[in-house]
Amino acid sequence: MANTPEAKVKQQAVKVLKELGAYYFFPATHGYGRSGVPDIICCMKGKFIAIECKAGNNKPTALQLYEMKLITVAGGTPFVIDETNVSALRGYLLAVL
Repeated sequence: MANTPEAKVKQQAVKVLKELGAYYFFPATHGYGRSGVPDIICCMKGKFIAIECKAGNNKPTALQLYEMKLITVAGGTPFVIDETNVSALRGYLLAVL
């Protein structure tokens, strides 16, 4: 993984996921993949969680927001995290436990 600001956020998220024993993967968005899908897909205690990682002032695109809406409608929980709120992800996952 490159050492960009967004990659650092992804590394922080993965650290939390590993520590808490969540199943996770980075979906492919090329070829047969689907554009706009969040960066990290995970499951913990039967809960579907999708994580979009951003850095600085970056915000999700319209397509990413649409995909997160579909995830919510299907009963999953999408998160948008950046370097300031990785703790919110940890708090949610701990509540799932």
